[in-house]
Amino acid sequence: MSQPPGPHSAELTINRIAEAGDRLLASASALTDDQLREPSLLPGWTRGHVLTHVARNADGLANLLTWARTGEETRQYASFEARDAQIEEGSGRPAAEMIADLSRSSQKFINLAREMPAEGWLAKVKAMRGPAHPGWYTLHRRLIEVEIHHVDLAAGYAPGDWPDWFVTGTLYEVAGRLAHEPESPSAVLTDTLTGRQFLLLSEGAPELAVSGPGYLLLAWLIGRDSGAGLSVDPDGPLPEVPPF
Repeated sequence: MSQPPGPHSAELTINRIAEAGDRLLASASALTDDQLREPSLLPGWTRGHVLTHVARNADGLANLLTWARTGEETRQYASFEARDAQIEEGSGRPAAEMIADLSRSSQKFINLAREMPAEGWLAKVKAMRGPAHPGWYTLHRRLIEVEIHHVDLAAGYAPGDWPDWFVTGTLYEVAGRLAHEPESPSAVLTDTLTGRQFLLLSEGAPELAVSGPGYLLLAWLIGRDSGAGLSVDPDGPLPEVPPF
């Protein structure tokens, strides 16, 4: 069963991030220099772009952990432009250098998280996008980043490989976000593997039902799957979903 991350589940979430990072490193370590220059599942990005992005994300979120621990504002990135430039510059590096960078940055984040005092998890920080949030939510951001971009790497790890707890927890989060989006469809989603249901609904009654394995529902909602394996009632095409 999924346990939402928070101040009292930080250790569980940190362990899950470490395990997800190990899985990503195992996939990445099997790739050659040439394979890292091949396209990923993200338009315009190679596998090297994806891995460099995940590494820089670890550094950026480590800055937020430092902010939560010290109370001194530490920006996630100097700017979006600086972040994008780092990703572009790092995307063509040799595989060994890229893997070492990913390992170092990931471990730095884990170490900072394990050293966080209890009060730090409740301290407010602010990423480059979105509202301010408590320090513990930084763990959740990292976990989602690693699991989703592992799929984007196109190296054998697919939505069906996501842990069940990740699928359930992230479905609740994504459905909750979409329920507040004016462009979001009004629907009830049913995970046919668990029987759990998720509402995309701000008011009134849902207009349609979408069902299928939870990992396919999640992949569809976040733009990682066409949704061809899902069922819609009443019959018809899947609705358009706002970008994740």
